[in-house]
Amino acid sequence: MYTKVNSMMVQGIDGLFISVETDVSAGLPEFSMVGYLSSEVREARERVRISLKNSGFTLPPRRITVNLSPADLRKEGTSFDLAVALGILASYGHLPEQCLRRLAVIGELGLDGGVRPVPGVLSMVGAAKEAGVSGCIVPKENEAEGALVEEMAVAGVENLPEAVRLLQTPGAWQERIREPVWTPEDRPNYGEDFSEVNGQIALKRAAEVAAAGMHNLLMIGPPGSGKTMVARRIPTILPELTRKESLEVSKIYSVCGLLPPDRPLKTERPFRAPHHTASYQSLVGGGRVPKPGELSLANRGVLFLDELPEFSRMALEVLRQPLEAHKICISRLNGTYEFPSHFLLVAAMNPCPCGYYPDRNRCSCTEGEVARYLGRISSPLLDRFDLCTEVKDVPSQQLWRRERGKTSLEIRREVQRVHEIQKARYGEEKICFNGSLGGRETEKYCQMDREGERLLKKAYEKMNLSVRGYHKILKTARTIADLDKEELIREPHISEAVFYRTLDDKYRK
Repeated sequence: MYTKVNSMMVQGIDGLFISVETDVSAGLPEFSMVGYLSSEVREARERVRISLKNSGFTLPPRRITVNLSPADLRKEGTSFDLAVALGILASYGHLPEQCLRRLAVIGELGLDGGVRPVPGVLSMVGAAKEAGVSGCIVPKENEAEGALVEEMAVAGVENLPEAVRLLQTPGAWQERIREPVWTPEDRPNYGEDFSEVNGQIALKRAAEVAAAGMHNLLMIGPPGSGKTMVARRIPTILPELTRKESLEVSKIYSVCGLLPPDRPLKTERPFRAPHHTASYQSLVGGGRVPKPGELSLANRGVLFLDELPEFSRMALEVLRQPLEAHKICISRLNGTYEFPSHFLLVAAMNPCPCGYYPDRNRCSCTEGEVARYLGRISSPLLDRFDLCTEVKDVPSQQLWRRERGKTSLEIRREVQRVHEIQKARYGEEKICFNGSLGGRETEKYCQMDREGERLLKKAYEKMNLSVRGYHKILKTARTIADLDKEELIREPHISEAVFYRTLDDKYRK
């Protein structure tokens, strides 16, 4: 008897529809699986056979053939086990075949018949909905994750017998439908606040400008001056994720198996801080079956690179293209995988190997050592930073005074206002933030008064700026003007934006 069961797999971060066809016929007892299968899929044959036996199902010896279609697509993962088992039971007559027609079945089987969680359920359930499937059977631990897809019936099961009973009992399916877990009460809880940062007024201002326009920020200063402390609090001043953004971030974390079962929706802005020993593959993603890397895990959030010159040259240079395109494309023999990487890059570094240059009372580095240390960062990468600010040690009087500055909520309100201005301004464009402006858009939307234009021309000539540097000053000034509620970019806005580029000549190789 022939049976067809719908199942899903993950390719990149997207779900793909897979048909699991089973046929039980007379002949020599055999269990064969075909359809361009990876090793873990081929091993499903033994997992399914033992799982059916240990779950109490007695099956007469027959010739069992399972085909995973389409045959020209390599099947990866363990999400087909449950679908294969239910297809075999339907072919033997233990299940009515019609009860499986409008469902998608996802899950890995243990030898005891238990249904174990698999990564990427959010992507697979979303793809099943787009394919016209009315419901999904998923592992119990993935049920809350699958329920994030609206208008989709999702039922979680703990073992194979429970899945069979669910399909055999009329009306049981509707009773297991879960409501989406998204509620207005779900709010990010970072546990950190900008008011905890004493002093560093200029650094906090730079962080606010960076968050308001999504400008990449580079902080240079001695160790212990608060660079990491400020970086960790930048997600707290970014606007809350929209539902669409939360689902986009959650999908990436789901594919990587990083979603907790009890809280599958990511409501906080991601903050990723890879160690400086990280390889370029761990940053961009990849592998035999490509998975997202740190750049994609930081999507819609902050990627913090501490001790920037300590990263390998290849790891740093691989950042350049994603910073412009906001996506990563990885090509393999079986296809091309695309991962989103729209993040705010925040980096920190010391001015020299010991960290105290140019304070010669504490710095013992030679000029050559300083030059070699700073030369690890190429000029093209340095050009990707819109803001570059020098961080000083906090004076003792500010440290003991303990005056609390603006809270993250107060700063976030200003940043939110500027984000709304930008979204309204660029409604007809493919961009949303000042930091993403191209050359044409910069000339169109960054209009200056005469004083501002005169100052920028003088800075361009004196600082020997590149065209990219010129445009970055304009984009930063546009954000500063938005913070000041000004439509026209004026001289003070240009002056502050130029200040954030004055370290180029000092620290550039």
